[in-house]
Amino acid sequence: MLDYKLLQALAAVVEQGGFERAARALGLSQSAVSQRVKLLEARVGAPVLLRATPPTPTDTGQRLLNHVQQVRMLERDLQREVPMQEGEAQLPRLRLALNADSLATWWAPAVADLCRQQALLLELLVDDQDVGLRRMRAGEVIGCVCAAERPVAGARSVPLGAMRYLAVASDGFIRRHFAEGVSARTLAKAPAIVFGPDDQLQHRFLALAGFAVDFPYHLCPSSEGFVRMIGAGLGWGMVPALQAREALAAGQLRELIPGCHVDVPLHWHYWRNGGQLLELLTRQLLEQAPRWLGPIDG
Repeated sequence: MLDYKLLQALAAVVEQGGFERAARALGLSQSAVSQRVKLLEARVGAPVLLRATPPTPTDTGQRLLNHVQQVRMLERDLQREVPMQEGEAQLPRLRLALNADSLATWWAPAVADLCRQQALLLELLVDDQDVGLRRMRAGEVIGCVCAAERPVAGARSVPLGAMRYLAVASDGFIRRHFAEGVSARTLAKAPAIVFGPDDQLQHRFLALAGFAVDFPYHLCPSSEGFVRMIGAGLGWGMVPALQAREALAAGQLRELIPGCHVDVPLHWHYWRNGGQLLELLTRQLLEQAPRWLGPIDG
């Protein structure tokens, strides 16, 4: 029989990013949290954490974390069916991962009604759409929105739709850097703005446009800041059509190559045994996401 106080300590260390912050979250001493994790390792007969900065789960630790996430959701379902003493029931909080551009555009209106109806709280971890699934694999989250189609073991994946990206820049930037048109030569000198090291949207766009060229770039891991940097004329970048629509209509931004775009498929991944609330969230996303996302080709 698993001791859930030990599992809670493991989950807190991974979710909080360290023993000290886990101790504060649990209202325990750092030594007590460390002892609980060591006792858990003794009982399962294997390490559950790699003592790095931040600590990361081992394969055994990942399986235990997946179990913790599912138990939390099942406990929430039980609280709705079994009377609880006043003050014991807690509002449900779903820990999810999604890409910054979804958070900046369609996510909030898609889930708002469900959060209000179910008194649901969210804890959102933001990752690039191409790497968000690693949070699921690590057992850190109970669901994620990402570009990967294939689910991890124990999870399901459903398509939500495709997010269209346009290569845009300010009018002044285009006049300065592309007065002679967009070419391999001008692209090699014009700085781009890239969300992060894993962001390959610019390369995919250039490949579709027939260019294979290295280019200078800024790094800006903020969806809103990304657009502001483009608007200020610091570079060109790939922006969701949803986010660029008004600025394009107002003439504040222009497309680098009109008609050339990149469509990124988005999938919702969630644990199979995540409880009723996770199923409700899945149905809500499948119903609402097509209002903002296009069809996935193929």
